[in-house]
Amino acid sequence: MGRLAGKYALITGGTTGIGLATAQTFIAEGAQVAITGRNPTTLAQAQAMLGPDAWVIASDAGRTDEQRQLATALATRWPRVDVVYINAGDVSHGLLEEWREENWDQLMDTNLKGPYFLIQALLPLLHNPSSVILCGSVSARIGLPASSVYAASKAALLSLARTLSGELLSRGVRVNGLSPGPVETPAMNKLGLSGPAQQALQSDINALVPLGRLGTPTELAKAALFLASDESSYVVGTELLVDGGTGSL
Repeated sequence: MGRLAGKYALITGGTTGIGLATAQTFIAEGAQVAITGRNPTTLAQAQAMLGPDAWVIASDAGRTDEQRQLATALATRWPRVDVVYINAGDVSHGLLEEWREENWDQLMDTNLKGPYFLIQALLPLLHNPSSVILCGSVSARIGLPASSVYAASKAALLSLARTLSGELLSRGVRVNGLSPGPVETPAMNKLGLSGPAQQALQSDINALVPLGRLGTPTELAKAALFLASDESSYVVGTELLVDGGTGSL
């Protein structure tokens, strides 16, 4: 029997990279899985890859109205939600002088506001016990140039993992943060920088990892599986770093 047999799991941002690898892992471990995304092409590709065992839902993680619609949609088909992995994120980077208010708002809506109100909308569905996993980032721990807004959003999300764990524990809901280090995913090409700036930042990121290589989506998926499963039943309000030592050494 799989480690998630009989569980219902939602993964936001599940059409590529870490989210897609996690969906594959959860399905292999027996879960009923729903994933979200907003790009029609990657939504269709994910559905073809995951097959009929996955429920692929178009949803913009940065829009609070769509978070409520997502919760309503889940309630029409599922009796409960056992696992929520909030993985969708805006990874835009830029120097302080380059940021504009509208870009700030877009990133914060996707990385912080949307996740907060998704959890709120899911409260009636969250099972006792259940696991909520918030995707942080090692960037919240280090001073990487051009990462200020992104890192701040992830630091705030990790703070929510601690505060909401205390608030929701009486409901049987465990909330934890999962913070990747540099991982080889399509998101690495979505930093929003010019060619030379992208290459320079990529070089800086690669040099940060003491282990000497980027992580893989599968390595993060295995960590998410641990936090989603009953094996982590004594893990509450913490941050699991899966970063090759980037934030610790």
